[in-house]
Amino acid sequence: MPTISSFYGILIRMYFNDHEPAHFHVQYAEFKATVHIQSLTVATGELPRRAEELVLDWAELHRDALLQNWERCQSKLAPQAIPPLK
Repeated sequence: MPTISSFYGILIRMYFNDHEPAHFHVQYAEFKATVHIQSLTVATGELPRRAEELVLDWAELHRDALLQNWERCQSKLAPQAIPPLK
């Protein structure tokens, strides 16, 4: 599972050929979650409130790149790195 971005101890990853709907995986310490790209909602798992806010802010800024990476992963192509939240 490629890591496409990391910031403040948060890792953002995507699986190759993963199930719909388009989403990404988040790991922060012992917390794990998946986030739907279109709705920017946590689909499974949980994150601390502040980490969730940071992830959703980042995802809103990079939604187009996330969707492009989703398509790349569905085609079994390596996703491109996305800049971290600053």
